[in-house]
Amino acid sequence: MSGFSTEERATPFSLEYRVFLKNEKGQYISPFHDIPIYADKDVFHMVVEVPRWSNAKMEVATKDPLNPIKQDVKKRKLRYVANLFPYKGYIWNYGAIPQTWEDPGHNDKHTGCCGDNDPIDVCEIGSKVCPRGEIIGVKVLGILAVTDEGETDWNVIAINMDDPDAANYNDINDVKRLKPGYLEATFPEGKPEHEFAFNAEFKDKDFAVDIIKSTHDHWKTLVTKKTNGKGISCMNTTVSESLFKCDPDAARAIVDALPPPCESACTVPTDVDKWFHHQKN
Repeated sequence: MSGFSTEERATPFSLEYRVFLKNEKGQYISPFHDIPIYADKDVFHMVVEVPRWSNAKMEVATKDPLNPIKQDVKKRKLRYVANLFPYKGYIWNYGAIPQTWEDPGHNDKHTGCCGDNDPIDVCEIGSKVCPRGEIIGVKVLGILAVTDEGETDWNVIAINMDDPDAANYNDINDVKRLKPGYLEATFPEGKPEHEFAFNAEFKDKDFAVDIIKSTHDHWKTLVTKKTNGKGISCMNTTVSESLFKCDPDAARAIVDALPPPCESACTVPTDVDKWFHHQKN
């Protein structure tokens, strides 16, 4: 979408690497809080965290001021997803819908689990590879509930409104019909780290939109301090009713304190390029 731009800080594939979002005035903003949930009627904004065919597990840093995109870390090691034959890395553009929050204090009536404390996730199935940090408008098609370690992690299936085929996709059944096998490849059966609600059934567009709207309501309680965010940074520059709103100079000071952008990337571990075959149990 026009008007937004990105600025990298530090070295890609390093612990310090960050991607900040800026508005049309060149002012730093939070991709979590400052980008409107809606791009248009029935069209949602999506923040692209991971471009298709890449491996680095990038995410909006919910606990950092201004919530830049950073690489996920586990036990002080940067995280990458495996290449699972016949694919390389992520098979869709992966990201989040801004101004949504899966509340860890809310027990979901559909899954019986609480939220995972993140914005709601999106798998965008269009043909374009979208760069990290791009803001696109997407048409929601369906949703899958992943329950990891007792937390609900909703995964929205959507398509870029600018995709040449977007008009042909209006609900989850269109994905099943036009891209056979694609949804099954999204979360292969038998992966031990994933459990699913609804017997791993993808729910339809209307169900998905209802879930997104409920996570938007939870986000509103977060930025208005009606809910304890448990470490989440709600710093923003545009949410008028928010108690965490700051001026552009305060936002700039956050970014200026970080290392400058770096031309060269760190070396990616060689095992990231390994290829695995999925073994059905």
